[in-house]
Amino acid sequence: MGARIVFMGTPDFAVPSLEGLLAAGYDVVAVVTQPDRPKGRKQILTPPPVKVRAQAAGIPVLQPQKLRDPSALDAVLAFRPDVVVTAAYGQILPKALLEAPPWGCLNVHASLLPKYRGGAPIHRAILNGETETGVTIMTMVEALDAGDILSQVRVPIERTDTAGTLHDKLARAGAELLVDTLPRWLRGEIQPIPQDHAQATYAPNLTRDDERIDWTASAEGVYNRVRGLHPHPGAYTTVAGQVLKVWWGTPRPGRAEAPPGTVVAVEERAVVVATGDGLFVLEEVQPAGKTRMAVEHYLRGAGRGVLMVGTRLGAETE
Repeated sequence: MGARIVFMGTPDFAVPSLEGLLAAGYDVVAVVTQPDRPKGRKQILTPPPVKVRAQAAGIPVLQPQKLRDPSALDAVLAFRPDVVVTAAYGQILPKALLEAPPWGCLNVHASLLPKYRGGAPIHRAILNGETETGVTIMTMVEALDAGDILSQVRVPIERTDTAGTLHDKLARAGAELLVDTLPRWLRGEIQPIPQDHAQATYAPNLTRDDERIDWTASAEGVYNRVRGLHPHPGAYTTVAGQVLKVWWGTPRPGRAEAPPGTVVAVEERAVVVATGDGLFVLEEVQPAGKTRMAVEHYLRGAGRGVLMVGTRLGAETE
C-alpha cells in the first residue's frame, strides 16, 4: 500500500503488529528499535525480537540509544514517513517526530485507555484482578498514553490467564486491530475520540517490591500476584532468610487459624499456606541458586526441614 510507514517497537509484543503490516502489503520503509542488550546469565548481546523480524524481511533497522539526539531524529525523518506506528517501543517520542508525519504517530497500547496508561498494563490488569482488558489504537501526543482513541477491542481475562498468556492474546488482538484501523485512518474515515483524562489510571513499570507476595492479602490476591508476574519477572517470598521464587500455586477453599504466611499443611505434592483470607497452595517453586521445580521435589531436597508446618513465609520482610 502507498503510505510510507516507519514502525517502532522492541519486544515480542510488537512483532505481530509488524507482521500484520507486512502481510497487509504496507510499505514499511524502516524499523526503529532499542539497541541490542546483554541477556541471560552469560550476558550475551541479544537483538530485540522486532529487529530479528525486520532483518528477516530485509527492512532497514535503526537502533538509537536516545531518539532525542538530533542525529538519531534526522535518521528517522530521512525515511519521510507518512505515518509512524509504534508498539512497545520503549522511548518517548520527541515533539519533532510526533509532528512530522502527515498522518501522525499511532500507538498500539495493551489496555482499554484511559485505564492503565504506562509501561506495565498487562501485568497490572491481572495483579488488580481485572476480568477484562483490551487494546487501544491511539494518536500519540507528548503526554503519556494520553492521545485520542481511534479504535479499541475488548479481550476477556480468563481466571487461568497469566501475564504470558494474556500478553500473547493482546499482541494478536493488537495486530488485528491495527490492520483494521490503519486503512480507515488513512482514508480519513475515523473521527478521533479524546480520552476522558479524569478516568485515567496508571500502570507503572514493575519494581522489586511488586514481586514480593503479601501474605496478608487474600488467597485470590496472592494468586493474582503469582499469575500476574508469570512467567516474568516472577513472584517471590522468603523462607529462613532466603528468597523463594513462587512460580505457581492456586487458592484452596477453607481457612486456618494461623498468621498469614504460615505453613499449615505439608502434603506430598503441595504446601498449604494461610493468607489474610483463605488458603494458598504452593505447587512450583525455585529456591535461591537452584532451578525451578515442583514443590514435591523441593521438599525432598533443599526444602526438607525448611518448609514445615508452622514455618512463616515472608516473615523476614515484615
